Amino acid sequence: MTFTQHKSQKNANTDFDAVIIGAGFSGLYMLYRLREAGFSVQAYDAAPDVGGVWYANRYPGAKCDSESIIYNYMFSEELYQEWTWSSRYPEQAEILSYLNYVADKFDLRRDIQFNTRMRAAHYDEVNNRWRLQTEDGTHITATYFITGVGNLSSSNIPKFKGLDSFEGDWYHTGHWPHEKVDFKGKRVGVIGTGSSGIQSIPVIAEEAGHLFVFQRTPGYCTPARNHAYDPEFIRQTKANYSEIKRQTRESATGYLHKLIHDRSALADSPEERQREYQKVWDRGGFGLGTTYNDLIINPTANETVAEFIRSKIGETVKDPKTAELLKPTYYFAAKRPVLDTNYYETYNRDNVTLVDVKSAPITEITPKGIKTTEEEYALDILVFATGYDAMTGPLFKIDIRGKDGISLKEKWAGGPQTRTYLGIANAGFPNMFMITGPESPSSLSNVPVSIEQHVEWIGDCLEYLREHGITTIEAKAEAEEAWSAHCREVADATLYTKTDSWYTGANIEGKPRGFLIYVGGVGAYRKICDEVAAKGYEGFSLTPTSAKETIS
Repeated sequence: MTFTQHKSQKNANTDFDAVIIGAGFSGLYMLYRLREAGFSVQAYDAAPDVGGVWYANRYPGAKCDSESIIYNYMFSEELYQEWTWSSRYPEQAEILSYLNYVADKFDLRRDIQFNTRMRAAHYDEVNNRWRLQTEDGTHITATYFITGVGNLSSSNIPKFKGLDSFEGDWYHTGHWPHEKVDFKGKRVGVIGTGSSGIQSIPVIAEEAGHLFVFQRTPGYCTPARNHAYDPEFIRQTKANYSEIKRQTRESATGYLHKLIHDRSALADSPEERQREYQKVWDRGGFGLGTTYNDLIINPTANETVAEFIRSKIGETVKDPKTAELLKPTYYFAAKRPVLDTNYYETYNRDNVTLVDVKSAPITEITPKGIKTTEEEYALDILVFATGYDAMTGPLFKIDIRGKDGISLKEKWAGGPQTRTYLGIANAGFPNMFMITGPESPSSLSNVPVSIEQHVEWIGDCLEYLREHGITTIEAKAEAEEAWSAHCREVADATLYTKTDSWYTGANIEGKPRGFLIYVGGVGAYRKICDEVAAKGYEGFSLTPTSAKETIS
């Protein structure tokens, strides 16, 4: 599938009510919401067109693991009725086609400047303005600075010795070329077995001469059971728009699946648990984590579902040694679980070799391939499926500075944990808003649902400020501290914080550890944010246009 490339149109104006960074799900809706409210607004994106991560992530097998019928905008029933997804889980090309459709339907491109990377955003305390600068040196000013950069858009390539010497081609799954990569007959090495690795490995294996998978830590995979939608299902879904919208917004994770059994996994006999897990396994999707109410808080209960998945790996993978290497030993769901299509079956192919780099680490990339402490592997192509500098990484690509010239990176460097207020705002950074920022539900939710909630909350806030003659809004330090403490308390009551993962920043060398996702639930979080707004933006300091005193 190909898409029309749109030339970047520079706006002659350089002063706006609001500037948005990003033209993916977040940026497109934020642009629409503010423009409809009468604000002058401009979005900027480094890519040549809309799509955000779905513009960049074109690796083989790339698809979303939220079901199509909920992985879209719900703010417009007309849009929901017009668009029809083809299958249960949408592939990258179809998601990108959808976002192009949205941009065309609402004529959004006229207020987006593509091929433009934002270098810096500094707050001017004297004039209460954000002063921004692009990489080409253009200066822009705005009252409000809004980031829609995504949580998983800053690619992580480990600093392997000798990478520059590699004589073959290499790629990162997060920045895949638009033209097809030819693996036919090639010796291919994939480093990493997270989501992008697990999706791409079966597809690459079908074409490669030989595929070497370099695995440090195995993942928990459950089958997607993807299938084409039939017309009657689509008809029923569209007729049920209002209920789907309500359920996703009030749910714990933004998905339609609910807790199956409101009891402990340990309340059932082993035989009963096996039957329940098997039912969910056969349906496919992420339902295993919601089979019982204590799987993410009780280590013993968690082990029952972890062992169920390990047994499935043992049944599927023919070579016992390979099967053992593929069995995770950490808590189920403490690292991001992944939906797969024929992932474990791929290791039964004669042209696939699993290399355990936990026991024999990679020492360097050589001109001819990869060298571990035990062996050297000759390769023609290298694929880095090594993930992202999540949550904070995309924000740190911009030199963001608030009051007193303090940078966001400096503020958050002091750990033990990044601090925000509601995952939306920061003390010391007036009139700055983050869409799905750290300490919001973000990556532990069906992300479009969380994006819409943030966009609508921010849009309502800006309208409130305009109507009440408010010049600046800034999170209070004490509100920020209280929110961060609440986030830590909720997270520490789960198993999420008991395992190193990209959730905690453990995949990035030198990154401060901290669990940066709010796990209290999408519906509960929405209520908290609504209550803050209903109380005149409790926890924020508001400065009226005609007054020197702030409203606390």
